[in-house]
Amino acid sequence: MIEKTLILLKHDSVFRGLIGKIITRFEETGLKIVAIKMVWPDEHLAKNHYFLDAQWAQNVFDKTKAGYEKDNKPFPYKNAMQLGEQIQKWNIQFLSEGPVVAIIIEGPHAIEIVRKMVGSTEPKSSPPGTIRGDFAMIESYAIADKNARVLRNLIHASDSQISAEREIALWFQSNEIHSYKKELDKHF
Repeated sequence: MIEKTLILLKHDSVFRGLIGKIITRFEETGLKIVAIKMVWPDEHLAKNHYFLDAQWAQNVFDKTKAGYEKDNKPFPYKNAMQLGEQIQKWNIQFLSEGPVVAIIIEGPHAIEIVRKMVGSTEPKSSPPGTIRGDFAMIESYAIADKNARVLRNLIHASDSQISAEREIALWFQSNEIHSYKKELDKHF
């Protein structure tokens, strides 16, 4: 039941001075920070973080194509890997534009709770009360598409146990992850 998850406060969070406000939200839920550092990702780290595989590319392709069809817009991509490679390129560029704060959060149901707190990938679809809904709501797929870039959505959070384990190993050495007790730990 106790899980670890990776959070990245992207450089737009750093540049806007939102680090403290966002971290406070996680701490107030009772989740525990077990590792934290500021890193300016290079292209290699960013590419490994935004790992491209056929399953991910197909999922993004299907969702993106459905959105274009819903809006009666011509879909400019021929296949899933073409779109996946473009999104990966944009993600790599964006993630390496400035320093990010990498955080490992630990607690019961940490992955699910953090994902709920973060909100939808598309900030304008995130309800008020979520991090993206409160701090990045004006950003949308339409704006990103118009400007031929990735969504600027302040924060990354691992989406599964498998992703969390892979991402934590990319961003942290084992000696950077700490174990300690908080008052709430006695309930778990």
